[in-house]
Amino acid sequence: MSQPQHMHTFCDELSENFKQTSPYKSNLDTLLSSLRDRSSLGTYSNVTIGISPDTVHGKFLCRGDITKTSCSDCVKTATLEITKNNCTSKKNAIIFYEECMVRYSNVSFYSLVESGPWSARYSLDSFPDSIFNPFQQTLSNKVEQLIILTASKSSLSSSTPYYVRDRGQVNQFDEYSYTLDTMVQCSPDLDPANCSVCLRLAVQGISHCCKNARIAQLYIPKCFLRYDTAGLPIAQSPSGSFSVKTMEGGRIIITAMATSVLAFIGL
Repeated sequence: MSQPQHMHTFCDELSENFKQTSPYKSNLDTLLSSLRDRSSLGTYSNVTIGISPDTVHGKFLCRGDITKTSCSDCVKTATLEITKNNCTSKKNAIIFYEECMVRYSNVSFYSLVESGPWSARYSLDSFPDSIFNPFQQTLSNKVEQLIILTASKSSLSSSTPYYVRDRGQVNQFDEYSYTLDTMVQCSPDLDPANCSVCLRLAVQGISHCCKNARIAQLYIPKCFLRYDTAGLPIAQSPSGSFSVKTMEGGRIIITAMATSVLAFIGL
């Protein structure tokens, strides 16, 4: 079985530190264990452990198109990895995988829309600039359609809350048509209105981070957007290669896997 694909781990450098012998550490361990236990039951769960000032809030969200086993494997991996390296003593952290995300914080984040941090993965196979603007409008229109559908799946009683996927043929250009496979998903702690806001933020993020990419997916803390195209002409690029972009605060980090180059671009 393939391992979950790690995208990025964010530690809030402005958050408080905790000692490894503190009640917060004990509560965090209990919370992460609880998320692991719940990961086989569904695509989402949130947990709050402890009393102030050592309360810990946490959650996981799995992509709606993966199996229960893959969801559980991803959450178990994420809950073990999130507290390593620079996150060892930080009270606020979030980890993104292609298949899931896990986060914890000493401050409640439930029901809030957040624009970052975000992490995106996109193909280096791209289509020409002349296609990008009309495609971007088509993608935006498609997501708007899916936003309406997500409202009907907002209940936790749904098998996969706030998850919609659409695949169809697009006849946008005279020379050719193409297939657009689009997936959107929100964290169930949002209400339908804030889910809509989050997905529109994701569309904006895709347009900035992944211009011309044939395949792209973007995670922000409360929602997820992925698209895949087939049938559009592509520019020359290393076939099958992907890059990962992440943003924390005012800095974008670009990791180009094909060339093993790490570049920092100030905003």
